[in-house]
Amino acid sequence: MICKTCLPVWLITGLSAIMVNCGSFAAPNPEPIEKGWFEANYLKREYRIPMRDGIKLFTVVYTPKDSKTAQPILMQRTPYNLKPYTVDAGGRAGGFPDSLLREKYILARQDVRGRFASEGEFEDVRPHKPVKSGPKDTDESTDTYDTIEWLVKNVRGNNGKVGLQGISYPGFFAAAGMIDSHPALKAVSPQAPVTDMYDGDDSLHGGGFWLIHNFGFFHSFGQKLDDPTREEPRRFDFKTPDGYRFFLEGGSLAELGARNFSADNKPWQKMMSNISDARWCAERNIAPHLKNVTAALLTVGGWFDAEDLSGTLKAYRATEKQNPGIFNALVMGPWSHGQWHGGDGDALGPVKFNAKTAEFFRNEIELPFFRRFLKDDTNAPALPEAYIFETGTGEWRRESAWPPTNSVARTLHFHPNGRLEFSPAPAGNSSFDEYVSDPNRPVPFTSRVTTRMPAEYMIEDQRFVASRPDVLVYVTAPLTEEVTIAGPITASLHVTTTGSDSDWVVKLIDVYTGDHPDPDPNPANVRMGHYQQLVRGEPLRGKFRNGYDKPTPFKPGEVTKVEWTMPDICHTFRTGHRIMVQVQSSWFPLLDRNPQTFGDIYHAKPEDFQKATQRIYRTPDAPSGLKVTVLTNAPAAP
Repeated sequence: MICKTCLPVWLITGLSAIMVNCGSFAAPNPEPIEKGWFEANYLKREYRIPMRDGIKLFTVVYTPKDSKTAQPILMQRTPYNLKPYTVDAGGRAGGFPDSLLREKYILARQDVRGRFASEGEFEDVRPHKPVKSGPKDTDESTDTYDTIEWLVKNVRGNNGKVGLQGISYPGFFAAAGMIDSHPALKAVSPQAPVTDMYDGDDSLHGGGFWLIHNFGFFHSFGQKLDDPTREEPRRFDFKTPDGYRFFLEGGSLAELGARNFSADNKPWQKMMSNISDARWCAERNIAPHLKNVTAALLTVGGWFDAEDLSGTLKAYRATEKQNPGIFNALVMGPWSHGQWHGGDGDALGPVKFNAKTAEFFRNEIELPFFRRFLKDDTNAPALPEAYIFETGTGEWRRESAWPPTNSVARTLHFHPNGRLEFSPAPAGNSSFDEYVSDPNRPVPFTSRVTTRMPAEYMIEDQRFVASRPDVLVYVTAPLTEEVTIAGPITASLHVTTTGSDSDWVVKLIDVYTGDHPDPDPNPANVRMGHYQQLVRGEPLRGKFRNGYDKPTPFKPGEVTKVEWTMPDICHTFRTGHRIMVQVQSSWFPLLDRNPQTFGDIYHAKPEDFQKATQRIYRTPDAPSGLKVTVLTNAPAAP
């Protein structure tokens, strides 16, 4: 929410001067910072800052050598590392783009509690404590508060204002650090923040485990190092490039962990011991605690972020609801995880955005935000409530609310013969479509042979699975006019299964025209004619249809409604394109396998993995489809 009473005249009157097309007013990107520039312009110092309970956190501070005026402090807190751990070396301050380095802020980076050179005990996504047991009780918000207090009092040349920024896990620490804001904290930008690890972010999606992403991460992240300030964690050796085969042959998640993770990998072991406990998982959702925030906020995410798309939207909405009156803006670009801080952002894989979107963000959104609230720069361009990139057309939208108010609720209904229409399906003899789901032959999530989660899977061509007999496909006729869908999507299915549990995966897809031009250059020989671009996909583990705290088996053959909300999109399906929906019951090894027998999936035995016949109903009494919000022709509010 933007507090209109807080807007200066320059911001209000400047709105009409900003055009929508990013290419029309983005400033030229300055030359990248050359080697040696940072060392020539910044001085590095190392501190061990005491927290209220006596624990000391290792912090590196870079101060500009030639600043003639007091400067704000721009701060990051990280669970990764601040290497090299020597005051005589360091290169540039990692995590800050060149656009911010050139501003010559005072830069502070900190190892969070229990990581690398900082004292204390680390806890993965440490729960927030809304009620402290005493003056020395700590969490991430108090560690941030105490750090800011020390920096403002002890770092020479600061102007008394602090900004906080971070991407991904550091984004979590940025969000946690703005709770009960320190008075000096004036600007915070949580970017792709881990907000609800066990509901839509890195670990669980719809109750299913994000397997290929978590396996490699926790192997490295949880390694116990003898000398963490000098050693590097070892990457896992899969002994094959074929992740699909590795995980299929690896057995249950418990077997994979026992075979490949050491007992001293505390983050992995703790997660595996508690991941089935709904209460434990809910305690690690920071969204309900994003309160008493007084700083200005710029929450940033990417539509094609394979890791923390959900966290960005949840953090924005929770802060909006729980902190009325503050400056709270949302930015959503066409990016993979963190892509806005690296490169031009003009494409993701073969999908072109026809603009340097990341460069535009850094120069025209992020930089003005910090200038405005840390340096009182009244010449900084105005920022709207929501700066949203519309994929499909490739243009920026400036919205006064998100989702936009100029929209109507529509449903894309499943029809016989694989048709998809905005009108309901008629009554008739053909009432369902079916397929056989075999957990021993799961549907792959990517056509690549890989042991990693490629960022490009979020826009990957889905033709490689569209002809599989265990994937249902529904598609519209070629569109006679553009359709723009903006906001969350709700998958609503009426189903039966012959098993007692099942996963349901729904994908929304943009089918290009047959004459869509190929990329140029095109070294991979990608053919874009009739490309089936994934726009959004999300699973639901069926036994959690009534909530993660209420696992419920299916009654074989009984029609059951399953419904879940997928993360927002802002996408225009162009004239001549088709809208497609695919439905399946596996998405491997992105999503761990469901045995399709109700029980403890993480300890399932080979005999538990059973085929099941799945039916999707599409009658007036048992409709199935996607509930969406479609933008109308009425202009958005200024």
